[in-house]
Amino acid sequence: MPQPRAIGSAKLSVSTDALGKTRLRDLRQSGSLKLVFPQTYSHDAEAVLVNTAGGITGGDKLTLTINVEGGAHLRLTTQAAERAYRAQHDEIGSFATDITVQDGSSLHWLPQELILFDRCALKRRLSIDLAPTARLLMVEPIVFGRAAMLEVLNDVMFQDRIRITRAGRPIYIDGVDLKGDAAKQLARPAVANGAGAMASLVMVAPDVQRHLKTIRSLLPETAGASLLGEDLLVVRQLASDSFELRRTLIPVLNYLTQNTLPLSWRL
Repeated sequence: MPQPRAIGSAKLSVSTDALGKTRLRDLRQSGSLKLVFPQTYSHDAEAVLVNTAGGITGGDKLTLTINVEGGAHLRLTTQAAERAYRAQHDEIGSFATDITVQDGSSLHWLPQELILFDRCALKRRLSIDLAPTARLLMVEPIVFGRAAMLEVLNDVMFQDRIRITRAGRPIYIDGVDLKGDAAKQLARPAVANGAGAMASLVMVAPDVQRHLKTIRSLLPETAGASLLGEDLLVVRQLASDSFELRRTLIPVLNYLTQNTLPLSWRL
């Protein structure tokens, strides 16, 4: 008999009012995916994504669609770390996110960690289309098993795709494929040198170059920052575990968000 599976979908659109404050324009949600909105005291809006299923396993299907209209500013995070749990044989979970950021708008895409469990099976896709004058700060942290529980990823299937476009033209394309013995693959010096967690950070803004020196001063030895274009900054970071990743990543995020990092991110 087929096992019950989580199906969730959420669509969010924000715009500005006559005073320039970002307001909710449209919200639709169903199944296990919900959005909640903490009270803020700025003109920006903040949304928190909640997966009421408690994690993702094989056969689950989640979809998220975000539209940030002209002049609006949105911060989006998650209630807690997402978890990719052990899946049944031949079942794969999926999470697809499509985001549009229009001219004069900005998005801070700040989900907390995705934790991979042994024998998980997950395909994840993030697609962000930016208008010519849109701004973006994106971070995607991934944890390879819970170090405190001595977990080892001996058999996983994880596929991750990130695509950022500017007016339809690709400016950043990234992908991760882990299949089989992930611990063995991650132990290779040219892959992760035994790291238990990683993060990718992307910032798209016309003044991004001025942040490079400060960001490099905040990063540990296991991280690096590069300018891939006049308005495109990318950071790659490795850490021994999720705690160390947060400890070294949060100062960077605090700096780039001007200390407006959502409360759920605090240690």
